[in-house]
Amino acid sequence: MFRNFFAVIAVMGILFWGCEQHEDHDHNAAAAMKGPGITKAVCVIHPTEGNTAHGVVTFTQTDAGIKIVAHIEGLTPGKHGFHIHQYGDCSLPNGKSAGGHFNPEGMPHAGLDAAKRHVGDMGNLVADENGVAHYEQVDNILAFSGKDSIIGRGIIIHAGEDDLTSQPTGNAGSRVGCGVIGIGKS
Repeated sequence: MFRNFFAVIAVMGILFWGCEQHEDHDHNAAAAMKGPGITKAVCVIHPTEGNTAHGVVTFTQTDAGIKIVAHIEGLTPGKHGFHIHQYGDCSLPNGKSAGGHFNPEGMPHAGLDAAKRHVGDMGNLVADENGVAHYEQVDNILAFSGKDSIIGRGIIIHAGEDDLTSQPTGNAGSRVGCGVIGIGKS
């Protein structure tokens, strides 16, 4: 009788230890899959066919939101529509494989400071007389995770000015530069 009792206790101990190890494994596996939070993303802009626009856009998490810094060269002087697009696909020579503006909420097209806008609406870059544009802005709508995540999306630089009102794109003209947003090294 005591032998059976000890055998039962031993089996229960092994089962308990095994379950505890399984739970720890599940917890560690889930933590590893989630990984550390993304704090930086980067997009290298390449020219579309027949154009010269190129540069880099970085996105950095701050307490106020995501800071966007863009340095783009090879533009004509003036304003150029600057948007995050639905797909991180620059495979077509004209950049149209990037789809439309990233708009998971179904909002109207507008300027960066509008209460209702596409998540991907970033307004205009302004190129100087040498065709160089520098842009810095903090955006509290963009995200690195969830439904508003910009990771894996495309960035399009347009030939003309985004008027910030025409639907659904701002009438900014053809696509002169395209790039894909990837996770950056923090």
